[in-house]
Amino acid sequence: MTQWEVEFYKSEEGSSPVFEWFDEQDAKVKAKFARIFELLEECGTSVKKPYVDSITDTKLFEIRVEQQTNIYRILYFAYTGKRFILLHGFQKKTQKTPRRHIELAEDRRKEFISRNKKR
Repeated sequence: MTQWEVEFYKSEEGSSPVFEWFDEQDAKVKAKFARIFELLEECGTSVKKPYVDSITDTKLFEIRVEQQTNIYRILYFAYTGKRFILLHGFQKKTQKTPRRHIELAEDRRKEFISRNKKR
């Protein structure tokens, strides 16, 4: 069985805001995310709650991490060639994921697909 790859989104200019956000997090938070990245690489789209969940009415998914009373999310999507592209990370402070986070991830997803079609 071919494994999946987890990749951090990079802008056309080469910056990776999602990696920069991830890298700023506490070591325990990063370790929890890293474990879920490993699960995604090993099991692909069969990984479900409590680790990942789909975002309603989008092609996005969220990686779910809790550390003490804090909740963290990384939004991502599955791309051709068995790749998960991590688009946007944030600390969740409300019950429902704020629309601005979803819209930012959707914009990055569309830009990534458009740029990679040109290759």
